[in-house]
Amino acid sequence: MELQWKGKWAVVTAASRGIGFAIADKLAEEGANLIVCSRHRESIDEAAASLKKHGTEVIARAVDVSDAGSLQAFVKEVAAERESIDALVCNAGGPPGGGFLSFDDEAWEKAFATNVMSVVRLVRGFYPLLKQQGGRIVTIASTSVKEPIPGLVLSNTMRTGVTGLMKTLSVELGPDGILVNTVCPGRIETDRIQELDRARAEREGRSEEEIRKAMEAQIPLGRYGRPEELADLAAFLLSPRNTYLTGSTYFVDGGMVKSL
Repeated sequence: MELQWKGKWAVVTAASRGIGFAIADKLAEEGANLIVCSRHRESIDEAAASLKKHGTEVIARAVDVSDAGSLQAFVKEVAAERESIDALVCNAGGPPGGGFLSFDDEAWEKAFATNVMSVVRLVRGFYPLLKQQGGRIVTIASTSVKEPIPGLVLSNTMRTGVTGLMKTLSVELGPDGILVNTVCPGRIETDRIQELDRARAEREGRSEEEIRKAMEAQIPLGRYGRPEELADLAAFLLSPRNTYLTGSTYFVDGGMVKSL
């Protein structure tokens, strides 16, 4: 695996923790050089220090993916340093939970900027570098693209839009040899899931343990997933080993989503 990644570079956003870090860690383990970013300088620097244990190059940058100027500067900086990149992971934190009537225009626009426009800007910005050698793109979405999750109207809407975008990009970028896929986590053990469980527990007057057990009962495998389990799939889709998978949406959910 390391030989396949030798000399190759991957960009991973929101990589300081959770799913983003797990993907970056797996890529580095397989021999990829990394350019990682997140909003907070201290957090991404700590993550980069950990990722360097694999012996590959790791460059860390503080970037707010919801901000057009911040993303533009990031892309420009990478382009000045590299003639091409081989893989791009579009990842961002999920929008806040709540029902339709609880959000104003500002909340909708913030979610759109963070979860949709970040993907648009990242792919558009890195396209010239990706097409040099036929790169790979993976976007992290949610199982809500198949089965909307109660109380997550912003995420349900934005993630579904991203899935449609990625399917379209697989057609438009295919002639350039760029493979495009979406990975949808279910109940993966991250800070985000813990926050959602905590919020639901407070809303329903129940304990977090009760909420977790109720959710695990809906998962055929009977447990929450681990970030590294999702990272294994993402790493394959991003790697040179993937030569014919594009335009698809993959669920890493322990069988939780029951629809076909």
